[in-house]
Amino acid sequence: MHRTTNPKNDKMTSVILKQTKIIDPSSPFHQQIMDVKIENGTITQIDKQIANSAGFEVITIKNLHISQGWMDSSVCFGEPGYEDRETIENGLQVAAKSGFTAVMLQPNSNPVVDNQSQIRFVIDKAKGHATWLYPIGALTKGCEGNELAELYDMQNAGAIAFGDYKKAIQNANLQKIALQYVQDFEGSLLAFCQDSSIKGIGIANEGEMSTRLGMKGIPALAEELHVARNLFLASYTGGKIHIPTISTQGSIQLIKEAKAKGIAVTCSVAVTNLLLTDEKLNSFDSRFKVLPPLREEATRAALVAAVLDGTIDCITSDHNPLDIEHKKLEFDLAHDGSIGLESAFGALNTILPLEVIIQKLTASKLIFNTKTSTINTNSGADLSLFVTDTDWVFEKEFIASKSKNSAFLGQKMKGKAVGIYNNGQLILNA
Repeated sequence: MHRTTNPKNDKMTSVILKQTKIIDPSSPFHQQIMDVKIENGTITQIDKQIANSAGFEVITIKNLHISQGWMDSSVCFGEPGYEDRETIENGLQVAAKSGFTAVMLQPNSNPVVDNQSQIRFVIDKAKGHATWLYPIGALTKGCEGNELAELYDMQNAGAIAFGDYKKAIQNANLQKIALQYVQDFEGSLLAFCQDSSIKGIGIANEGEMSTRLGMKGIPALAEELHVARNLFLASYTGGKIHIPTISTQGSIQLIKEAKAKGIAVTCSVAVTNLLLTDEKLNSFDSRFKVLPPLREEATRAALVAAVLDGTIDCITSDHNPLDIEHKKLEFDLAHDGSIGLESAFGALNTILPLEVIIQKLTASKLIFNTKTSTINTNSGADLSLFVTDTDWVFEKEFIASKSKNSAFLGQKMKGKAVGIYNNGQLILNA
């Protein structure tokens, strides 16, 4: 099913991107350095040299690369209700400057996005922006896990998928009914996996580090039990399921085996779990309190391997802005979450091949049936702009988000998002 928020834009920008390397395996210009001419939102010419034209903005950036636009499958903006953390307007600007032409917005606002009027509200707020916003509707009313929300009505209003952010459905029968129900209208389900009775009051990965630091542990088992259960339910119902932000070796193996059996499952991993380990907890810095928790090095390496072998379908920044009243606290009292849009590409480019990064940052478009556009003449321009050869350190000065709760402060980066061209607009990170 094709979905789009149809953002209105009355101000089209025409540009010529000079000497840019095209990264798009579906394009006849893949891996070539070309000039790209974009007129009113459409690529009209790709050639070795394109003469400057009146009315066109000429962009010349050393080492400039472009790819199909990236889509982040999990971002939080706070609005409505938590505008002090982030607004939709500023959040979309941050996403654009971070290289993302589309984001899937989580429903964890106040009120929770669990009905068609709330879906329409966030879509209306996003109209006209360069980055497209696709809202995720809450799977259950109030994200409380007790009763299904108005799924069909929300999809008709523009919801791209349904899920309760960072909350697993503990009632297996409710999860089963949801998998059956959404098949009638080709809905998509996200199933965060965590057994609350196993997690208990855990705040960090259960292992040597949590024991040494005296922190209550969250066993890998808490995630794996729900992954196994949800895969069984998907098989039983014949439904499809997306498992966001997996973080354990057992989850990787379960999903790999399920895919081999033909079960319709996809999954993502958060940038934090690919880059960081629970060694960071030595400082008791609450910036590193995330969910799922940072695991040990062996698991981090296994997650990277699962990205490379295709078991993990896509990567998310899992961008979650939090105000200092809820984040700058003692570790056990602080809320889980880190912002991640601004640091995503630069962090990933230190551990993964470039083409893998691009594939994993665009894969959610196919998973959730949004529009895609090959880089070719007469195609719509939906482009991420980035450089690959810049070494830098991520500091607060690079954060455009209203909240500054980044787990990547002080982290070495390689390459940087330059901006995007999408919806007829050029947004540069300058």
